Parts: sequence; C-alpha cells; structure tokens
Amino acid sequence: MQEYIIIFFSALASLFIARKVARRVGLVDKPNARKHHNGHIPLVGGVSIYISIWVIYFLQPAWFPDFYYYITSVSLLLFVGVLDDRYDLPVTPRIVLQAFVAIVMMVSGLHLSSLGDIFLGYAVGLGILGYVITIFAVMCAINAFNMVDGIDGLLGALSCVSFASLGIAFSLHGKNELAQWCYCLTIACIPYILLNLGIPWGRKFKVFMGDAGSTLIGFTVIWLIILATQGASAILHPVTALWIIAVPLMDMIRVMVSRVRRGDSPFKPDREHLHHILLKYGFRHSTALTIVLAIATSFSLIGIVADVKNYNQLAVLGLFILCFAGFVLFINKLARIGALKENNC
Repeated sequence: MQEYIIIFFSALASLFIARKVARRVGLVDKPNARKHHNGHIPLVGGVSIYISIWVIYFLQPAWFPDFYYYITSVSLLLFVGVLDDRYDLPVTPRIVLQAFVAIVMMVSGLHLSSLGDIFLGYAVGLGILGYVITIFAVMCAINAFNMVDGIDGLLGALSCVSFASLGIAFSLHGKNELAQWCYCLTIACIPYILLNLGIPWGRKFKVFMGDAGSTLIGFTVIWLIILATQGASAILHPVTALWIIAVPLMDMIRVMVSRVRRGDSPFKPDREHLHHILLKYGFRHSTALTIVLAIATSFSLIGIVADVKNYNQLAVLGLFILCFAGFVLFINKLARIGALKENNC
C-alpha cells in the first residue's frame, strides 16, 4: 500500500511539473482538422509514466527481472516519442526504433517461442521464426496502443485494464512481485486519467499522453505479456494475451485493413477508430468511453477465466476469432448509421 501512495503522488507531481516545462519548449498538441480539442495541451503523460517506472524500481528493485534491458528500451522510445510529439517525425525512424527495442528485448532472453497448445492439445513451437514474430508482435502492440489514443481518458483506461489484468494473472499464479509491478503501473496511470479528463482541477490543467507515452505503454504491455506466456516460467497460455489487449489489437487491425483497402498507408491517421465511430453515432464522450472500457474489461475477464479453467486453447482461440468478427461487424454497422446521421444533418 505504501508503494501505491508514493507512485500515485509522484506521478501526479511529475505531471504538474512536466506540463509547465512542456509549454515552454513547445511540447504541446495543437488542434487541427483531425484533433478536435481546445487550446494547446501539454503532451506529458508519457513522461509521468516513465518517471513512475523509475520510482517503482527505486522502491522495489527486485520486482522486475532484466530491468536494465527494459529501461534502455523504454528510454529510447520515450526520447524518440518526445521528438515525434514535438516535430512530427516520419514513420520510418519510428518503425526502425520499434524493431530495435524488440531486438533488445530478445537479447534479454525474451521472445515468442511458442503459440501454446492450440493444435489438438499439442504445443506449436515457432523455432527461429519466433524471433521474427517477436519483432512483429512488439510493433503491433506499440502501434495498437498508439492508435487507440483518440478521446480523453481512453488510452489511460485501456492501459489500466491491461496492466490490472496482467497483475491479476500474475497474482493467481503466485508471481506476486510482478503482480505488484503491474498494479503500480495501473496506479501510475490514474493521475494522468484524472488530468486528461479534467478531474478535479478542470480543463486548465489538462494533459495528453502523446506518442511518447502510448509507445512506452504498448511496449511495456507486450514485454509483460511475453514474460507471462513464454519460457519455463510462463504462467499464461499465449492465447490469453490476445484477450488482454483485445480492443486495441482488434481496432488497429480493422482500421489498418480498411486503410489499405482504400489505397492509403496503414499508418495514415483518420477518424475511423471505434471511439470516433461511437461519437459519430451520437454517443456522448463519457458514454463512448464507458462502452469501450466495458468491452475491453469483458474481453480481459473472458481470457483470464478461460486461462484459469484451462479450457481447450484451440476453442479459446476460435472464440476470440468469433468475437473479433462480431467486433468488426458491430463497428461497421455503427459506422454506416453514423455516416447516415452526419449526411442528414
């Protein structure tokens, strides 16, 4: 409990300090045709989470294995993310960096070596292909959390769902130190969510996460997932990981496929994400946030329960694919209705 209090207030204090510095150096988000907000908002959520990670480490250095490989990676992601937030870097250097931090992860000993017992109860090993898939998985996780940051409170809330779910999973399998790490990360996100939503200090102190924060969070989630699902000390089935990051992953895949079908770059920004479509449909911001959060929480609970009950992994994977298909059909239907509403206005 003492760690939670220290993490919360250190994250809160760092936000108030960092937002002042951000305004002076121009690290702010300006409204445009795609970003519908008022004023120049400091992009400092990632800085706060990064500082919190160091605070957790100084309080309990034994909680997180191979910390120096991890912190090297997130430090690079934060640095380039801040540059991207300030100067709007092209896609290529960001993708190269994502591949590089995936390699650092693999040097630490973490990589995807198995897909679990998804073939008639037999484990599907990946062999040398696992290293390539690890790079792809890291890129997917980073960009999934980056793309989902579209309305106030959403990225912070979805991060809390993933971190808390992983914490519960580690706790259920006796990995209490890693569980506490995940819970502390969850606590570290709460001050950001409060300021991002304007609670209780109002819009005057509003902050955004920025690419620096979303990439840091996405990488941290995939690092913890691989730690939980691979190797001799694995405590989760690999399929369970899909449920823990279901909403960011499903939404990213749906949007990127849609962009490619239109002939656009898969990384071209637009307003076709789930949260955008819910707003176009007519839901209020708070309702849209609640709907997405409820879906994400439900998916995570399904994954954890299926893992604890040790259900057949092929069946669990099949259920995930069915839910993915239902998710896409649901969003596409809302999108069509929302488009009709906009045209009639």
